[in-house]
Amino acid sequence: MSTKSWTAVDNYIVSSLFEADPVLDAVLAANRDNGLPAIDVSAAQGKLLLLLVRIGSAKNVLEIGTLGGYSTIWMARALPMDGKIVTLELDPHHAKVARSNFERAGVSDQVELRVGPALESLAALSAENAGPFDLIFIDADKPNNPNYLSWAMRLSRPGTVIVCDNVIRDGYVVNEDGRDANVEGARAAFSFIGGDKRLDGTAIQTVGAKGYDGFAIAIVK
Repeated sequence: MSTKSWTAVDNYIVSSLFEADPVLDAVLAANRDNGLPAIDVSAAQGKLLLLLVRIGSAKNVLEIGTLGGYSTIWMARALPMDGKIVTLELDPHHAKVARSNFERAGVSDQVELRVGPALESLAALSAENAGPFDLIFIDADKPNNPNYLSWAMRLSRPGTVIVCDNVIRDGYVVNEDGRDANVEGARAAFSFIGGDKRLDGTAIQTVGAKGYDGFAIAIVK
């Protein structure tokens, strides 16, 4: 099957299972109009994140990599009234667009956006005794996956769900001789999850509007 077919199936999933959502449509339009890269999760993937938050009754969520806040909004919508999501973004321009999108979606009161290098923000969260977080979504620069996973473990508890995006990389994750930094970051995520006895994990390969990729999903024992 081709990417065109995968996209058609994604569109079928959305039209069959989702109600029309002009707010999220406007969010993606704002991201595009402000020059943000079109690397948001798909709508079907966003709904998966929402369901994971809801299934786990998560109240405290951490997201590493905000971009324009599309995935943040999906997860924030699943939070209870007293729930909160902390999201970390390096780029001030991306953060400005995201804040506007949070206001558009009516979730600003439940979102705390921190701007700066994620590793510095994570160290600050730890110093503040933030957490433990119930769900942690990692979707930032891929070479730092093992560092982000290491911080995720420090900010978690038994039962915390950790989701790491973009770990299949068009199947290149199996290429042991590759030197692509993003592929090496994906392989490092597998090595970390598979090598840490405190984690029980798997991965889901995905095809769709975003091509061929996947999520690693783990739970802290």
